[in-house]
Amino acid sequence: MDQDRAEAVALHRFGVIAEATNSRLMPAERGAVVRAIAVRAHAHPDGMEHRYSRGTIDRWVRAYRAGGLDALRPLERADAGLVRAHPELFAEAAALRLELPSRSAAQIASILLHRHGIRVAERTVRAQLRRAGLHREALAAEPKVFGRYEADAPNDRWITDVLVGPWVPWPRVDASVRARLFLIVDDHSRLIIDGRFFAQENARAGQELLRRAIVRRGVPVVLYADNGAPFANAWLARTCAVLGVRLVHSKPYSPEGRGKQERVNRYIREAFLAEATHVGIESLDELNDRFTAWVDQVANRRIHAETNETPIERFERGGPHRGVDADRLRDAFRWSVTRKVTRTATVPLEGNNYAVDPSLVGRRVELRYEPEDLTRIEVFLEGRPAGVATPFRIGRHVHRAVPQAARPEPAATGVDYLGLVAAAHDNEVGTGAKIDFSQPGLFSTGNDETAP
Repeated sequence: MDQDRAEAVALHRFGVIAEATNSRLMPAERGAVVRAIAVRAHAHPDGMEHRYSRGTIDRWVRAYRAGGLDALRPLERADAGLVRAHPELFAEAAALRLELPSRSAAQIASILLHRHGIRVAERTVRAQLRRAGLHREALAAEPKVFGRYEADAPNDRWITDVLVGPWVPWPRVDASVRARLFLIVDDHSRLIIDGRFFAQENARAGQELLRRAIVRRGVPVVLYADNGAPFANAWLARTCAVLGVRLVHSKPYSPEGRGKQERVNRYIREAFLAEATHVGIESLDELNDRFTAWVDQVANRRIHAETNETPIERFERGGPHRGVDADRLRDAFRWSVTRKVTRTATVPLEGNNYAVDPSLVGRRVELRYEPEDLTRIEVFLEGRPAGVATPFRIGRHVHRAVPQAARPEPAATGVDYLGLVAAAHDNEVGTGAKIDFSQPGLFSTGNDETAP
């Protein structure tokens, strides 16, 4: 299995067990959560719906606690070569399942052993049947499940969204851009955890706001988002997996659970954006400064109509919140890509070339980096550190998804070229002297001897 697929499977497995990794769960509560997970179907990266036994879920939870996201990567199975060497066995396994759908994977493995004398692991049979769409649960209807209307405690669930804001001047293009407000709201207290206007609506903007929110308010248990590009991407999925946050996306055309966020958006439009548009905003920084002040002084201190208390009081009553150490936080917000090392011990990234350890030639390695700084790339092989990638040829220092600072205006020279030309012309007309273009000075006049 290549590194890209292994990473996708690891992220999928964490998405399955994320709810059970909550450190606040008691053993009995965790058992109930695991049982609930086991009866649900989960969308696998291979495009099919999978269900997992309680033993599998427990094993993944233990692995994640012991080794983090890398421990959820699939290992090469000892019988992987059996699948390639004997495809006829699995064609027969499919026929046996079609003949009698109630046959278990263990029963089919036993039949293959007695008919052909080849021992096939029950897990391998089950995986092959599932890949072919012949798992027994395929015909079972999945009940529609709705999330809780309100989280039980602060930081149990954060809701994030993007709100289209006003037009603001943008110096990079000497024009105006439509500001986008990235927003995070605590579901229990209705506290605006953080919000910031950005000129671009992309994945890095969403990550930047999430990092600010975690540093300020702690780590949430669940992050609930829609399916827009800033939230439905591998980078945010990796961030949440490293931090132990369960990332949940609302289902398309199913707005349940988004009602509170829509009410917050309406309140911001009426109470803040209308006033900001009325007085005018000169820059994005000014808009962010005013929004921060308004949130701290007004939005988070008003009496909420549903809770009958201020959001900040309800949030702080939950006591200290779960934090994260600086190294883990830094790793969570790095981006990760997989590259194959060339024969010259280099790897490409964003048009740049980097030199790596020669022992990695021909191997597929993982590159972890911060998109704001493409000069420092760390290399990992099968989840383990394998040195750094040294810039060999670099033309881009910042990832294209990260807005770069505007180039400073050059100092004025005070040269008026057309004014000099006009002065020379007036001098020639007034004195009758000709301009000598052969002289070093562009606008010097000829000698008196050459004048007519």
